[in-house]
Amino acid sequence: MKGFRGVMSGTLILEAITVGLAVPVIARLGGGVGTAKGWTVIAVAVLLVLCCGVVRRPWAVPVILALQVVLMAFFFLNLTAIGVIGLLFLAFWLWALWLRRDVARRMAAGTLPSQQPPAA
Repeated sequence: MKGFRGVMSGTLILEAITVGLAVPVIARLGGGVGTAKGWTVIAVAVLLVLCCGVVRRPWAVPVILALQVVLMAFFFLNLTAIGVIGLLFLAFWLWALWLRRDVARRMAAGTLPSQQPPAA
């Protein structure tokens, strides 16, 4: 599953960039970057980048999902745009985790195309 760790790291970087690009939204609609909302968004973006270094740890996936919940909490802080970012990336993470589970199940069963004998 080394390839999945690469997908996770790439997605985390893309998500951090997306969250970082939402900082002007905070500056305009959220009362400013110096507010608690602004610092929280910046902290989440930094934590997303730092998670790239720990994707091989067993606790990385729960931490990543918790960061998605933090982003979705912005729905309740009247910053719908940030909440939508969290919702979209949560949907991706759930799909990617389902896909990883399906590939692992198929690997164990020996039904992946790469595990089949070559046709004669």
